[in-house]
Order: sequence, then structure tokens, then C-alpha cells
Amino acid sequence: MMSFAEWGNALYSGKKSYGIIEARKKWLLVGLSLILIAVAAIGIRGMNPSIEFIGGSQFTLSSLKDTAQAPAEAVLKSHNLNTGTKITQLGTSGLRIQGPEVSVEEINSIRADLAKAYNVEANEVDATKIGPSWGAGVTQKALQSLVIFLLLVGSLMAIYFRSWPMSVAALFALTHDMFLTAGFFALVQAEVSPATVIGFLTILAYSLYDTVVVFDRVRELTGKITAQTEFTFAEMVNLAVNQTLVRSINTSIVALLPVGSILFLGAILLGAGTLIDISLALFVGMIAGTLSSVFIAPSTLVIIENKRKRIGGHTQKVHALRGSDEVVVPTQEAMEVTVESESKEPEIVSPGRHLGQAAQPKSKKRKKK
Repeated sequence: MMSFAEWGNALYSGKKSYGIIEARKKWLLVGLSLILIAVAAIGIRGMNPSIEFIGGSQFTLSSLKDTAQAPAEAVLKSHNLNTGTKITQLGTSGLRIQGPEVSVEEINSIRADLAKAYNVEANEVDATKIGPSWGAGVTQKALQSLVIFLLLVGSLMAIYFRSWPMSVAALFALTHDMFLTAGFFALVQAEVSPATVIGFLTILAYSLYDTVVVFDRVRELTGKITAQTEFTFAEMVNLAVNQTLVRSINTSIVALLPVGSILFLGAILLGAGTLIDISLALFVGMIAGTLSSVFIAPSTLVIIENKRKRIGGHTQKVHALRGSDEVVVPTQEAMEVTVESESKEPEIVSPGRHLGQAAQPKSKKRKKK
């Protein structure tokens, strides 16, 4: 069994290859299906917005000797607030209680009861009334940032790669990641807070980075694709995906380890509930971004390019010379030799001509003895 390093070298050289692009229509169908499932989950179950988006009352207790949630639940139940409330542990000595909007008199009464239940002074219980307008402002700014981000990404990628199909494929992959993450939150009814929105925007940058790494290698391998007739555009893209596969895996592991630590150790085991919203968004989004950069974006690129005259015509020409549509696995060495030999300009040789006796060297005259 080969090691991970040997496996990576085999993928880069082309000695080992996975037919990812060969199944491009299947990957695109899977991506579209997941988007539809996510849209259905959002439409049927809906999102679970936090108090910052819908408004309500919030009570915060700190420096507690006992952070058991039962006393807080009893206080809320006595005020008929046992439904639509959320109790979150803050670190090891704090609690945050969120519930629907109530009157100022009711807030003061709940505040006093919480102080009594946890043996603290009433002024040590922070009570806040949050209106939905703040969350609406955050949502509006997030949507504006998203639109500006997508427009800039599409324009810059089209300029950098000098290829609008790459720009379209990257934007489709980003859309796939956004819908998958939002659909997951709707499916499991995870709370969507302002920190979650920040997480959504962060995963777009991560997904874009991974896609750019793959597309940059695609550009290097396909820059002179029409100068040779040994390999098709799809075969070269598949080689690029295989060559960057190890890098994508390593990048994902390095990025997911700290996020996973925050999510599973900090949020679940240690009870740091304030970290769940952003860490869950990052964790799900990074996984979706890695998969889309390997399977969705390159497959979409090949499908678009094969519809264009330049790449589609070249593919037909290669298949005609082969006599079949059979897929050939290119190697790095064979690809370099092929491109070099077929793109090399023929050497121009000038015809020779007879210069006659005038071009012969003059004989030296000997002195007579």
C-alpha cells in the first residue's frame, strides 16, 4: 500500500488518476439536486432566526457558582415563558436567557426572580430589550455585501483567467455552497445569528480560494490546448483536478481542524454556546466548498467549454484522429513532450549554391631558389 506522499506523486504525474471530469454530468446533477433540496428545506421548515432578527428580551448572568439551567427554566415557566425561550451557557460561570418581547414591568419582575434563584443581586442580572430593526439592518448589509462580493469575484476572475466560463463556473460553485449551508441550517433548525451571517460570508472566500487553486492549474495545462491533438480539454482538466487533489485535501484538513475544535470541544463539551453559530456555519461551508471546488466547478467549466466552438471543435478533432471517444489519461511527462513537439516551429533551411572558382582560396607563390 502506497503512502500519502506516494499517492500524491502518482496523482501529479498522472500514473494514478480518478475520472472526476469523466462523470461531470453526474456531479452537476448532484449539485443541482442538493440546491433544490436546500431550497425545499428553507421553504418548508424555514430558518430559525435569533433574537437579534425577531426581537425579544435577553437576560445575562455572570460569575455564577452554579450554572444549572433548571432554576432559570422554573422562573420562565412561572412567567408563562416556557415556550419560545432559549438558555445558553456562557463559558463556565455565565448564562444567557433569551425569550419573546415582554413589557418593562415584566422584565424587572423576571430579573428579580432570576437574581433570587441564583443567589445574586438584582443589579448583577443584565436585562436587555432587543428590537428587530437591528437584525434587519444586519441582514440588509449582509445581502449588499454578498451582491458586491459576487460581482467583484465574477469580474476579477474573468479578467485574471481571461475566460468567462471559469468565472461562471466559480460563481455557480459559490452559489452551491451558500444554498447547501443555508439548507443545512434550515434542516436541523440551527439558530441563525449575526455571527452565522458572518460565517456565511467567510466560507465564500474559502471556497473561492480553493476553486482558484484548481482553475490556476487548469489554465497552466490548457493554455496551449489547441496546439496539440493528443488530449482533449476535459482530459487535461481532469489531470489538473487530480494534481491539486492532495493540496485541496491538506488545505481542508488544516482549515477544519481548528473550526472543528471550536465546534465540538468548545461549544459542545465545554458549553461555550456563543461559538456554535459561527463555527457550525464555517464547518459545513468549508466541507461544501472543498467538494464544490473539486467536483462542481471543474465539471461546470468543461460542460460550458465543450459547448463553445474552440474547445468543442478541438475535442471533436482529437476524437476523430483517435477513431473513438475513448478517454485517455494524460501524464505530466507525455503532455509536456506533446505540447513542445507540436508547438515547436520548423527550422528554416536555406538552399545551397555553387560559388565557383572565385570563392576558392588564392594559391601562394613560391620563391625561386
